[in-house]
Amino acid sequence: DSVMPQTIESINHAKAAGVPIIVAVNKSDLPDANADKVLTDLLQHDVQVESMGGSTQAVKVSALTGAGLDELTDAITLQAELLELKANPARPADGTVIESQLDKGRGPVATVLVKRGTLKRGDIVVAGAQWGKVRALVDERGQQLKDAGPSLPVEVLGLDGAPDPGDQFVVVDTEARAREVTEYRVRQKRQVSGKAGAAARASLDQLLSKLKDGSVETSELPVVVKGDVQGSVEAISQSLDKISTDEVRARVIHGAVGGISESDVLLAQSSEAPIFA
Repeated sequence: DSVMPQTIESINHAKAAGVPIIVAVNKSDLPDANADKVLTDLLQHDVQVESMGGSTQAVKVSALTGAGLDELTDAITLQAELLELKANPARPADGTVIESQLDKGRGPVATVLVKRGTLKRGDIVVAGAQWGKVRALVDERGQQLKDAGPSLPVEVLGLDGAPDPGDQFVVVDTEARAREVTEYRVRQKRQVSGKAGAAARASLDQLLSKLKDGSVETSELPVVVKGDVQGSVEAISQSLDKISTDEVRARVIHGAVGGISESDVLLAQSSEAPIFA
């Protein structure tokens, strides 16, 4: 299907986070599949694969037949070895909440990615402003697990509510400690929400004041642009580029059609960029 809007969004997120990219070209089993065209289109977004003289790994895969999945796993393993990504499984678990939902039959369900340690059934977990004792761990195939080690995504059942995506989770020793942590985080969240209108992290007022007092080290301003049509997004991006000067330059880190999504907000927060819509 070539380069889709969600592909561009993922590339922008990876660039903003400063992490490497591995390209998996799906549907390579189709008769009219043209992987070279996809890889060539990626050049427009500064993604140059190894076959074209770049450093980004690319693997042709098929979700239908399973072709190329072993090669993709090898590519991920190689990248992890080059980056020396290691984790200690013999410690209490911590990690990140990927998504969460309220299931009618199971209650609050959080999908988490274990970063360090081993998450076990019966552990007391604090995730964002929620906590609970792990009642069950379920993998992507719907099978229940006794524990989950580093880099393993699992569904966690037993929390008292649905945490927000992006929240950090950690295993604590006692329920009293869990309550103490969650109560503190709830108070902090309320304080931040109350000040959000007047003191946004990347507000234009703050950015202008930083420029005036010289506290901004770089003269480049990251910006997220959203519009109703692609033409408007391109026009705004070009206008921002034209009004750039030697002292200050606007850099559009992501431009797309549609309303402001949670993903846009997360990207803006990580890059300290205002959103123009």
